[in-house]
This record gives sequence, structure tokens and C-alpha cells, in this order.
Amino acid sequence: MMSVTSEQYDEVMVQCRSLFKKKGQDYGSAWRILRLPSLTDQIFIKAQRIRSLQEKEIRKIDEDERSEFIGIVNYCLMALIQLEKGVVDQPDLNATETLKLYDKMAETTKKLMEAKNHDYGEAWREMRISSLTDLILQKLLRIKQIEDNEGETLVSEGIDANYQDIINYAVFALIHIMEAES
Repeated sequence: MMSVTSEQYDEVMVQCRSLFKKKGQDYGSAWRILRLPSLTDQIFIKAQRIRSLQEKEIRKIDEDERSEFIGIVNYCLMALIQLEKGVVDQPDLNATETLKLYDKMAETTKKLMEAKNHDYGEAWREMRISSLTDLILQKLLRIKQIEDNEGETLVSEGIDANYQDIINYAVFALIHIMEAES
């Protein structure tokens, strides 16, 4: 089953990367000016919107959970890039550099997923999308607390590990959505 998960993961990441690349053509690397708390808040808004979509029957904006989960993946990858490169006052990356960093962070995050998936035995496959959404929100609240503590933790994982977990939960949700549609 792990090889199926790996293939599905890659398929989802191709969709996320494609959108990221297109937005990069439209906006460049303007996101490089965002501080981590701003990225965290943007991800939080997307996760809250997903939860709202899951709980409400009527939608006033024609976007679905899929687009929001893709946004979460891409904003988390931006945050990981910011952690490594630092925040800048002006966009400083060209498209090639940006995609190289995106791919590097995505690869590291997939390796983490594979290690955890091995240890947990693909337990995520039995989880509901709503539970994955709640876990994303919980991780975001943890990140906010770590940010409020100026990055200091006593025994917990750092911010980067939390962003990586969020990416993986969002990819799992997207795999569930993909499976439900086929």
C-alpha cells in the first residue's frame, strides 16, 4: 500500500506545484516579504474555511475544499522556504530558484511522511477529512503558540516539523477527495 500512497502523494503534489508555478508567473515571489506569523494566519484562514465548508450546507463562494487544501500545502511550503531563507523586503527569487526551493522542501516533507507512514501503518486512510482538518487547525494553534514564544520550545517539535505535518495532512485529505471522485 505504501507504493500506492507514494504515487498518490506525487499526483497531488504535481497539482499543488502546478498551481504554485502559475501563481508565480502572475505574482512573482511577492510572498517573500511575508513574515512567518502572516503565513501562519493565512493557512489558519484556509483551514477555518475548510472547517466551515464541512459544517455548513450553503456556500456563498464557489470554491471547494480541494482548492483550500492545495492552498494550505503551498503556503506551508512558502513558510518552510521562509524559515530557511529568511524574510526579505523585496521579492528576490526568480521562478527557477523558487521552484528549486519548493521541490527541495516538498521532497523533505514527503520523506517525513514515508517514515511516519511506515511507523503508523497508514492509519490516515481510516481517518475522515474532517479529522485531518481538525489536526491541521491544532497544528496551526501550536505554531501560533511557538511564534508567540519567539520560537522557543521546551520539549516540542519546532515550527518546521509542524508545517511539514500540516502539508502531509492536507495531502492525505486531497488523496481522500481524489479517491472519492474516482
